[in-house]
Amino acid sequence: MLTLGGLQLDLTDPLTLAIAGAVLLLAVVLLLTLRAAARAGRMAEPLLREVSWMADRVQSLSDGQERLAGGLHHVSETTAISQSSMLKLMEQRLADVQRQMTEALHGTSTRTARSLGELHQRLETIDKAQANIEKLSGNVLSLQDILSNKQTRGAFGEIQLNDIVQKALPSDAYTMQATLSNGRRADCLIHLPKPPGPIVVDAKFPLEAYEALRRAETPQQAAEAQRLLRGSVRAHIKAISEKYILEGETADGALMFLPSEAVYAELHANFPDVVREGFAAKVWIVSPTTCMATLNTMRAVLKDARMREQAGAIRRELALLYGDVERLGTRVENLDRHFGQAAKDIEEIKISTEKATRRARRLDNFDFEEIAAPGVAPLIGPRVAE
Repeated sequence: MLTLGGLQLDLTDPLTLAIAGAVLLLAVVLLLTLRAAARAGRMAEPLLREVSWMADRVQSLSDGQERLAGGLHHVSETTAISQSSMLKLMEQRLADVQRQMTEALHGTSTRTARSLGELHQRLETIDKAQANIEKLSGNVLSLQDILSNKQTRGAFGEIQLNDIVQKALPSDAYTMQATLSNGRRADCLIHLPKPPGPIVVDAKFPLEAYEALRRAETPQQAAEAQRLLRGSVRAHIKAISEKYILEGETADGALMFLPSEAVYAELHANFPDVVREGFAAKVWIVSPTTCMATLNTMRAVLKDARMREQAGAIRRELALLYGDVERLGTRVENLDRHFGQAAKDIEEIKISTEKATRRARRLDNFDFEEIAAPGVAPLIGPRVAE
């Protein structure tokens, strides 16, 4: 008999044996199942790891999808903001371009109006210039009328010569319409010192032959005009030499003034023989330009002569100036000596001051209550009893 938990079993009973066998078989089957499960568990570990890895990957993919969704949303928002900013910027740029175009059009219209106004002013200036040209043409005709008359031409030359001389020389260096000892009246007499002495400038020039040369249309007329011009100039050179070069009274030469640069250029270009004859006769031909240069040279000569005249006075002034400089040097030396003595006195005063300061400092640091040193009399005598 076998007792289990208050239950008695008969081991000889077939039913008990069957039950016991069934239980034993169940235990064996259970044991075998557990062993198989253990082997299956060990075999399933790689699979479980793979499944876990796949689960992690799935989770990562899910997280990446979420992040991708967030990124897409952010990109969408950023794109929307960028598009909005771009639209605003384009609208602003378009407004700026429109404003610039408006300003440019306004400026262009303003400049166009200004240009039209300036053009109108220039047209008015041109009209005035045209009127002045017409007036000048009339004046030129009047000038031609003046030059066609011998007396008026001489007066015109004298006026021009007078203007040049006034600009180049001081008023006391020349005389207009001066009368010489032979009774001849010179257009201008320049008072140069001797040598060379006073020199005459004549302004009466024969212009008829030059006008004939300009009007010549054929070679025969030109040759005849040249002959007349050469003869008239030679005659005028001779007349100036005889009338205005006086020995002992005037310079050994005279000037023939041509009031026209064109005539002067014509003579030097095509009549060099006449110019050389003038040099030989000591009659020098000058134009307004060369006359101004010659007068400036004469002005330098006059200035040099006046400097020589004043040389004595200049020497006296220099002597006085030298004396003043010597006295100034002496006074500067005296002043320097006084300054040196004053500096020496100040230095001695400084030395005395330093000595007095040192003595006062020693007295200030001296203890009067100390016993006087041997051989030194006390500063304060013994007290006398009252």
